[in-house]
Amino acid sequence: MTLPRLVVRTREIDHVEDLLPFTSPHDPTAWIRRGDGMAAVGEAFSLRQRGDQAYAALAAQWKRLSAAADIDDPVGLPGTGLIAFGALAFDPRSAHDSVVRVPSVVVGRRGGRSWVTTIHHDGERPAEATETPYGTHWSGTLGPGEQSPEGYLAAVRAGLDAIAAGEVEKVVLARDLGGTVPGGSDLRRLARALGSDYPDTWMFAVDGLIGASPETLVTVHAGTVTARVLAGTTPRGADADADTAAASTLASSTKDLDEHEFAVQSVLASLRPHLRALAASDAPFTLKLPNVWHLATDVEGELSGAASALDLVRALHPTAAVAGTPTEAAIELIHRLEPFDRGRYAGPVGWIDARGDGEWAIALRCAQFDTVATADGADIPVTAYAGAGIVADSDPETELIETRVKFRPIVDALA
Repeated sequence: MTLPRLVVRTREIDHVEDLLPFTSPHDPTAWIRRGDGMAAVGEAFSLRQRGDQAYAALAAQWKRLSAAADIDDPVGLPGTGLIAFGALAFDPRSAHDSVVRVPSVVVGRRGGRSWVTTIHHDGERPAEATETPYGTHWSGTLGPGEQSPEGYLAAVRAGLDAIAAGEVEKVVLARDLGGTVPGGSDLRRLARALGSDYPDTWMFAVDGLIGASPETLVTVHAGTVTARVLAGTTPRGADADADTAAASTLASSTKDLDEHEFAVQSVLASLRPHLRALAASDAPFTLKLPNVWHLATDVEGELSGAASALDLVRALHPTAAVAGTPTEAAIELIHRLEPFDRGRYAGPVGWIDARGDGEWAIALRCAQFDTVATADGADIPVTAYAGAGIVADSDPETELIETRVKFRPIVDALA
């Protein structure tokens, strides 16, 4: 592939209160948490790959593209200079592309400072950052997908049979919901609702994939690498006493602690070849979100080589938190038991810069929009996904309820 020489200019600007007006209403690109992050518009260049070597090819092409770029970045904050936003397929057999998109204009905010970055081909004129007012309110609904509730219960039972037979120790099984939203809908309103209702998550929008993920896959900044592992979930209680009891029960649940330990060990094993001084907290803590409690463990280390964020994404994915243990056997079991292509659901989503630094989450609590359908004003197809980790002590009805709880952010935001 012939890669262009990109010209990149970052300049500090006056404080920006809301980033989303600076991205497209119908194909938004954003990465925001508690108001800080980036929103982007246009496409200076994109990298798209499928198959077994997709992640490796994207990482290599990004290094070449970055090395050739003419970058002027006096701001020097995470997210300034040359950056790209990525949404990668969960499985190499997916019919969906893994994509890394370089926008034409990025407007960002971090730590009280705001900036604009323009990116264009050498010899061309840069685009300008412009605000587009929010469109009218809209609503959409989701109904049964390819995996019905009854089908999901049957899949969980089959997963438990595979665990009992020694095929896997854990498998993560998902189900889907499908629907449409009106043609011409301003999809930034969905992103805004998710960011407002779930402020401690990463609100992301990349190539029609929009969601709010609580799980950081990996962050790389100036040689320091961090990750947050989430596995083990229970719904929030109806009142303060019930909520405290729910968190306490989760923290002492043998089933959930075992599921969590699988996920932690998966991440540590993947990172060890690339990091030194790798450490994880001794015991998980309970992470409170508006709709659920999660068991969480933070991991931190220092890069021992020149691996980029995309290289580490390649090493980490898929974790036990979204696939199972052992990984290859769990993936094969998922193929047998799930009647749909996950696409980018449970795959990596995030951004990377020219230094190889970046922030990547796991695409959870999300929906994939067919943004191509906006071209002729037709209704926009949308598919949402949610899953649960199945281990030996799992109860099928309880796991189905967990998926319903995990669907709530998208269902509520669409409504």
